Amino acid sequence: MTEDRVYLLTSRGNVRLPTPPPMHNRGNFTASLCEIVRWLGEKAEGLGVNLFPGFPARSLLVEGRRVVGVRTEPSGLGRDGRPRPGKEHVPSSDVAARVTVLCEGARGPLTQAWLAWQGIGSPNPQIYALGVKELWEVPSPPPPVMHTLGWPLPRDAFGGSWLYPMGDGLVSLGLVVGLDYRQSALDVHLLLQQLKQHSLVRPHLEGGQMVEWGAKIIPEGGYFSLPERLHGEGLLLAGDAAGLVDVPSLKGIHYAMKSGVLAARAVWEALRAGQEAGGALAGYDRALRESFVAADLRRSRNMRLVFKSGFWSGGVKAGLAALTGGALPPGRVRVPADAEEPREAVEAEAFVPDGRLTFSKLDAVFRSGNATRDDIPSHLLAGEEVPPEVAAFYQSMCPAGVYEVQGGKLVINAPNCVDCRTTDVLGPRWTVREGGAGPRYQRM
Repeated sequence: MTEDRVYLLTSRGNVRLPTPPPMHNRGNFTASLCEIVRWLGEKAEGLGVNLFPGFPARSLLVEGRRVVGVRTEPSGLGRDGRPRPGKEHVPSSDVAARVTVLCEGARGPLTQAWLAWQGIGSPNPQIYALGVKELWEVPSPPPPVMHTLGWPLPRDAFGGSWLYPMGDGLVSLGLVVGLDYRQSALDVHLLLQQLKQHSLVRPHLEGGQMVEWGAKIIPEGGYFSLPERLHGEGLLLAGDAAGLVDVPSLKGIHYAMKSGVLAARAVWEALRAGQEAGGALAGYDRALRESFVAADLRRSRNMRLVFKSGFWSGGVKAGLAALTGGALPPGRVRVPADAEEPREAVEAEAFVPDGRLTFSKLDAVFRSGNATRDDIPSHLLAGEEVPPEVAAFYQSMCPAGVYEVQGGKLVINAPNCVDCRTTDVLGPRWTVREGGAGPRYQRM
């Protein structure tokens, strides 16, 4: 990247801002994470590593307080949870391991279960944001790296957008919004559709076509939301599962990779010493907390959290934090969990997509490559009696049209789910489903 631009948007215009130091990308590259993962997978297999894609883990295998492997999710079940007559069914398998490294991403169910089982907390609860992303093929020259603040977000919501050139005529466009927003009808998918109509963004997309879409939650709590312990008997946490994301720089992939390297080294040392059941894995905690990962997160420890006090005051405090290397504001900014934030009940906006620049949630799910069977068992757990106003909250919250209000009742369209796990933070629980279900991202 050779140029960064940051803009404060209003509904009718924009103001270019100085690029904050954490957001400088000069000398960096943009790339498709899917393609990087496929390339790394080939390298790993070339070194003799066995990869088993399509077999998600549903639970941990334990002996006493030691983790000894995982149990996979069965496949080929019907809506009633029984094997489908005349169809291929693969039952669960137990995969034994001397050490298990959980890299499930944000709010992985095994990670949550292990932390609760071990009684491991953190100074602050983890907080999250929802990111919705589109990949466009465009005929015009790609834009510089652009980030925006402000519109179309309300002032009591934290977030921003990006527009990145990806090469080969591709442009990555996305919007991230913290899940501590206050308006019950806030809809991140709708906000992204509105953003595309802004005079700053629209010219870069006109004449092009949206070729892929996706959504995912991101851990935003930072340093004070890291688990107090990242290791246990036979287990380590790495990447987003541990909350290793730096919000001011919008970066986390390099932290996930570094934590994976440190985890591999710790596992090797433990296996060589034959002590994986004891405290040998504690070296991973020490190595991670002495690395640039923890140093970066400590430097920005309060920069996301200060925006709880509002957009403008949060911006001033975040600036002070950047200038002082995190020394100001002093101490720890305490925050509640996202689910504990009060919400203001408001009516949802009407929205009619044009199918060219703006799209419905169902159109977006189609472009995610969703490969879920219609008769798959529901992997989403909600209460039987959901009040209409809460059901409407879920409907706006979900970017994939999974939740609908019909006749005042909540209807769950589980096959639409793209596994973003948003409602797992604020509502219905997300659980693991059969391998091969969900989105099939190609170039995201």
